[in-house]
Amino acid sequence: MYGQREQRGPPAPVNVGDTHDVKIESKGKGGDGIARIQGFVVFVPGTNPGDEIKVRISAVRRRFATAEVVTE
Repeated sequence: MYGQREQRGPPAPVNVGDTHDVKIESKGKGGDGIARIQGFVVFVPGTNPGDEIKVRISAVRRRFATAEVVTE
């Protein structure tokens, strides 16, 4: 139908507000740390490869999410 986008691939395994324990695997071109949750890419600003942290998902897009570090 005209005007509707076809959903591609499975839905993201994360939702805004979810918290997850992750390990930063690498750094993206923009300098953000990159973690994966069930293979889904999550960008985390202010982190470095090797960091093991808890994050809160702040935005979800079709192919990636962004998150912030949770300080307890």
